[in-house]
Amino acid sequence: MTTHNSLILIVYAPAFMGDDSRPLAVVHGIERALPRVRLEWELSQAGRPIALPQRDRWLAEASARGKLPLLCNGDESYPVTVTGWGRPARQSAGGQPQFEVHAELPLDVASIAAAADVLEGVAEGARALWGHATPHSAAVEIARQTRDPVRKPGVPPRGLPALGFPDKFRSPAIPHCLGWLNYWSAAAAQGIGFPDPARDADLLSQARRTATGGWVVRLTETPLDLDIPAHLEALVRAYERFPEIGGRVTPA
Repeated sequence: MTTHNSLILIVYAPAFMGDDSRPLAVVHGIERALPRVRLEWELSQAGRPIALPQRDRWLAEASARGKLPLLCNGDESYPVTVTGWGRPARQSAGGQPQFEVHAELPLDVASIAAAADVLEGVAEGARALWGHATPHSAAVEIARQTRDPVRKPGVPPRGLPALGFPDKFRSPAIPHCLGWLNYWSAAAAQGIGFPDPARDADLLSQARRTATGGWVVRLTETPLDLDIPAHLEALVRAYERFPEIGGRVTPA
């Protein structure tokens, strides 16, 4: 259901535990931020919505199996989806398994206005370490920053820095990349050195603290568009400010 005119949210959290309530908290977080959206349908293999009359119970049973199945709002004219899965230790930062959540919503006026609340709801519901919300077109280019001479050779687009593969990172709290809206848990913020009042005045003017001590940090006032020179410059500056992001700093 991904479109070029959508907002992509991704968060990374500690791995599933027994009787894990986080998938339901993630869903409730989206619904609080988008009051007209009810994620009460699952998608069939054919991509058709199937109503879930007892969604919360159904989701709790799926959570017990370590899953956040693909849920949607049942509205093909305004599709909102969320899903999540386990990320194995061998692919994860710090060699620790993780719970990875993906959500997607249309990039329209209403969603843009609520985007920070949606990201915070998903991230805090998942008890995430870090995450981001980014328009699809910019997210595709940011994904192309991940490079490795053997595994993925090449040059990142637009002069952006090359980012490492997460399995080489020292800690799961280190963000893999930057996005338009960035969620940094207290651990992630400490790991990258945010905030520094002397260096982060611009970012702090567009940031807010969360209930758990994390941060939601906005890079640009409007959704990130790398065809806009000022947006590209803001992204480059942020990477320069936080060299730990993307595993570009090797610990001593």
